[in-house]
Amino acid sequence: MAVRLNITMDERLYRRLKAELPPKRISAFINDAVRARLFPDRRELDAAYQAARRERWRSRLAEDWRATETEGWPE
Repeated sequence: MAVRLNITMDERLYRRLKAELPPKRISAFINDAVRARLFPDRRELDAAYQAARRERWRSRLAEDWRATETEGWPE
């Protein structure tokens, strides 16, 4: 069930939405953007995590932190 709401938006952002989206698509665009933010697509997240895993700088950073002394730290 759809609900109607009023929102406040920056005027420049609204003008850009009007310029870039087909007529009558702003509501659908905002709906999709909010849904993606609140409930990210599992496949997209998995793909992003897999891509991040292949980045060498992340592996080096993880290796650097692996040598960190943790004795006495709260668990």
